[in-house]
Amino acid sequence: MLQVAFIRDNKDKVLTGLKKRNFAKLELVNEIIALDDVRKKTQFDLDNQLGEMNKISKEIGILIKAGKQDEAELSKAKTASLKESTKKLQQELSEIEINLKRYLYEIPNIPNDLVPAGINEEDNLEVFKHTSDLTIINHAKPHWELTKDFDLIDFELGVKITGAGFPVYKGKGARLQRSLSQYFLDKNAEAGYTEIVPPFVVNEASGYGTGQLPDKEGQMYFVNEDNLYLIPTAEVPVTNIYRDELLDPEQLPIKLTAYSPCFRREAGSYGKDVRGLNRLHQFEKVEIVRIEKPENSYQALEEMVDHIKGILESLQLTYRILRLCGGDLGFTSAITYDFEVWSGAQKRWLEVSSVSNFETFQANRLKLRYKSEGKNQLCHTLNGSSLALPRVLAALLENHQTETGIHIPEVLVPYTGFDFIN
Repeated sequence: MLQVAFIRDNKDKVLTGLKKRNFAKLELVNEIIALDDVRKKTQFDLDNQLGEMNKISKEIGILIKAGKQDEAELSKAKTASLKESTKKLQQELSEIEINLKRYLYEIPNIPNDLVPAGINEEDNLEVFKHTSDLTIINHAKPHWELTKDFDLIDFELGVKITGAGFPVYKGKGARLQRSLSQYFLDKNAEAGYTEIVPPFVVNEASGYGTGQLPDKEGQMYFVNEDNLYLIPTAEVPVTNIYRDELLDPEQLPIKLTAYSPCFRREAGSYGKDVRGLNRLHQFEKVEIVRIEKPENSYQALEEMVDHIKGILESLQLTYRILRLCGGDLGFTSAITYDFEVWSGAQKRWLEVSSVSNFETFQANRLKLRYKSEGKNQLCHTLNGSSLALPRVLAALLENHQTETGIHIPEVLVPYTGFDFIN
């Protein structure tokens, strides 16, 4: 969430950034500033009346001691009137602050200057590409055929148990899935990330803290009886560890990693591009989260990008990195790099990671601060997939297939216990 003072002091920058995002409700900027003016005036009047009440209350005691009962009674009547007036002002102020926060929740983050202008994914900028030396066989099969041929994943059984988008992993498919999770966690630990096992459901405050609410409420599974949400990513519970915290600067940077199942309704997702593992309602992911001082956050972003590069190259996958354009940028992000792996069978790119710097946007919602030169400063928060399992698994199966089976990348063999699926 943007701070009102930032919007007021940087109005032109905010409007320019929102236009880069193709944000339709630019009038909200002026409405926020105008409503904040009303809030300030109401707060000023309330403070004056409270001050007047305190002054008269002290005078009443003096008048009573002096035996001036009549004057004391008049002052009491005046404080009673002021009490009613201040109660009304307090109610007005509360309503103004609720409306102001509601408006602020509608404003997305302002893109970094590096973010290209554009409307959709076709305008994203490719900034890096790595081509694996792995040879993909002719007439390579897509993963939904391979998983059936080798009895690795049963999509129909998932439909029977739950519904579409909830696959059942079996035998070596389940072992490979678990091995990837463990490998990613180990690589993250080697890079200095502390492992966390968070809750997989969160309360409303956590959803608002990281920006999933109200922006993505329709995409989240909701447990009505308990007012809890199934997490769409481990970013939500892990980042909320530090909600309402004032950190000592010596605690920074904070580097955390977590494995979790992820749950997304993915409403409106249909067609050939969502077949098999390409888009699921339940999937597994390993996440990395960083909390940084503002002056260090973009160096941290580069480190996260380089870290994920190394993991993908160790799996012998061809991949590219896109810097997302304004129109494709997530609501809370100031800048995002998407990693996409090449599917040799589907002949298309599959997104496997998004690495984002939110700058102070999440921290302002979370009230996540640190002490700097005696003042409370907002932290910068970052997160990235390291990595999302379904499409990585799909790319591994498709790109490592041979005429007789599927090779397992060398780095995974100690985890799987086998080097070939046949």
